[in-house]
Amino acid sequence: MSYDSIKDRSWRQRRRGLIDKFAGTTIGMGGVSVIFAIVLIFFYLLWVVAPIFQAAEILPLNQFTLNDSTANVSTKYIAVEESGDLGMRINSDGSIQFFNLLDGKVVYKEQLDLTEYSKISHVTELDSEGMNLAIALDNNHLIFIRISYRVNFVGEQRMLEPSVNYLFGEDALELNYVNNIKLIDAALDEDSLTLSVLDDSGQLLLQKYEVEEGDDLVEPESEVVLEIPDAQKYIQLDPLGQWLYLASDNGQLNYFNISDLEDVEQIEHLALVKPERSLTQFKMLLGGVSIIVADDQGSVRQWSLQRDEKNQYKLVEIRGFDALDAVGFMATEKRRKGLLVLNSNNEVVIYHTTADKVLLKKKLTEFKSDVVLLSMSSRADVLLLETADKKYFTYKINNHHPELSWDALWNEITYESYTDARYIWQSSSADNDFEPKFSLSPLVFGTIKAAFYAMLIAMPLAIMGAIYTAYFMAPKMRSWVKPGIEIMEALPTVILGFLAGLWLAPIVEDNLLAILSLSFVLPAGLLIFSALWMKFPKAIQYLVPNGWQAALLVPVVIILTWLSFYLAPFFETIFFNGDLRAWMLSEFGIGYDQRNSLVVGIAMGLAVIPTIFSITEDAIFSVPRQLTTGSLALGATPWQTLMRVVLLTASPGIFSAVMIGLGRAVGETMIVLMATGNTPIMDMSIFEGMRTLSANIAVELPESEVDSTHYRILFLAAFVLFVVTFIFNTLAEIVRQNLRKRYGSL
Repeated sequence: MSYDSIKDRSWRQRRRGLIDKFAGTTIGMGGVSVIFAIVLIFFYLLWVVAPIFQAAEILPLNQFTLNDSTANVSTKYIAVEESGDLGMRINSDGSIQFFNLLDGKVVYKEQLDLTEYSKISHVTELDSEGMNLAIALDNNHLIFIRISYRVNFVGEQRMLEPSVNYLFGEDALELNYVNNIKLIDAALDEDSLTLSVLDDSGQLLLQKYEVEEGDDLVEPESEVVLEIPDAQKYIQLDPLGQWLYLASDNGQLNYFNISDLEDVEQIEHLALVKPERSLTQFKMLLGGVSIIVADDQGSVRQWSLQRDEKNQYKLVEIRGFDALDAVGFMATEKRRKGLLVLNSNNEVVIYHTTADKVLLKKKLTEFKSDVVLLSMSSRADVLLLETADKKYFTYKINNHHPELSWDALWNEITYESYTDARYIWQSSSADNDFEPKFSLSPLVFGTIKAAFYAMLIAMPLAIMGAIYTAYFMAPKMRSWVKPGIEIMEALPTVILGFLAGLWLAPIVEDNLLAILSLSFVLPAGLLIFSALWMKFPKAIQYLVPNGWQAALLVPVVIILTWLSFYLAPFFETIFFNGDLRAWMLSEFGIGYDQRNSLVVGIAMGLAVIPTIFSITEDAIFSVPRQLTTGSLALGATPWQTLMRVVLLTASPGIFSAVMIGLGRAVGETMIVLMATGNTPIMDMSIFEGMRTLSANIAVELPESEVDSTHYRILFLAAFVLFVVTFIFNTLAEIVRQNLRKRYGSL
């Protein structure tokens, strides 16, 4: 061998070595990049979700005394502006002070004209935000004001300019039929105002006005005076002015339907607290469906208005918690279903009703004298206290996602207006007062349900088709069938979802019996045809080359399908009174939704079949020929060889195909989004729809507010899907490796 030949060979070997090294490095870097990307996704999801699990906290901000307070007047009302920058105080002499919560400096002062009247006796809020107020005077007159704030910028500094305006004219409204107002509440709803006034003699005046902002209140649209014999301590109207609650010191409650003042109906009289206990707080929760009551033993309970089996309204206790000591003050949140309690031991307790969770318990040690007034900002992030020595204390509350707890996410919850505990996902509503329902259980259930029915259809067809194609089918026919099925995987799932929702779903609905009967007619018909084929003369059988017998089944399948659709209406008329869906509903209570799990199973099954078929077929076809020929040579039949040699050897690949198909079904979005009703219900019926985790994320994430509870819980759903898929695939890989070790030596 010449020197040049040796040199050329050495150069080719070095080049081959460099190419191998480069390829190995590139493939390794690609694998590491994939792992890094997965880890990055995991930690990003965790980073977005983490704030959900942060504990609530309350931090002291400031304490001060108002620099122009008057010693001879009492405070009737305090409030905190939405952003927590300003506080407001209404005094008995009609003065309204707006002060900076950082230093207590009064930035604006308004004096109501009370020269013709007396002092202020009561102040009540007309709406949930507390911006509209009704002010009661000692001589049975009312004035109505609106508090507003204008935002200005001086350079880069944000400035608030408060103002006080009269809602219905400057003239006070004189109340007839009552003297010496004891309790008062009012509700303003768009164009109607409802007043409820109780005097110290037990006269209850109820009035409804048609109102328009700026116009004087003249005559009530309707009014009524009732006699209330028992001494009452609390009065509450719901925001719409339809329900009135009166509670006494010993916890006895009377509540009325006052939607029509010409026919006031007392609904019920009941005890809110246990005997020998006193009612210390009585507040309405946001939305007006529930009331929160607290007693002198520290018990706090939520009572919700519900309809009973006779469609009658009843007030029902649905949950509660222990505040440790007697409850002195309580504030309900203005935008969420939460509340804050200050007990007799100066301990703050923050609670969220839907989550059924105590979020915070902390003793406040910054003040020594008794608290006389308490207010919380509409965002529930700033707390303002006034003590008996006219000092003010402010606190910062960090409580961003109180709606979530383990129970709220995974367990049944008794929601307002529901008679029993349920799993519900309802993240938004047209009404801002609604109770958020963030149960992930229906979504996880829907994900499992969709995947189950898809795999129920896809697995038998794909695996059995792959077995026949790889083991029994002629090579020429296999070269047509295998690419034909694999090319189905290139069909966009959005097209499948579109066809399933708009074309397949109506066909299934109109031909339900025919579709269901196919699962019995096709297997039975094919078995009968196969048995008959084996009875044919050998001369006829030999006309079909070995491995091409499957072609004979194509017309058989078409004929059997046509017969099912043709005969189904006759059988439906004979056995099901002409309507199978109505028969199922009347006989078994099984409803039918047009876009249901059956449609999803068929459409998603078609999407999953190519994946399972292709991998399974490759695994079976790759079984070494010496194994099959050796088995046949030892006297085994082709069927015995298939069952005891081929399938066992190919089992790791078949298992991988099933797992990859299942992963595709679990993560599928567009088909379930378009082919189901997207109803998050927990019903295993194949005739009802569902909502999956992936479809829910696709639908709601674009509309969710960034960093809101809704936004983060959607990422939590993605995190759950990610973790479950990762764990499931890891376990599947362990099983696959064990199968490979066990049967790899065959």
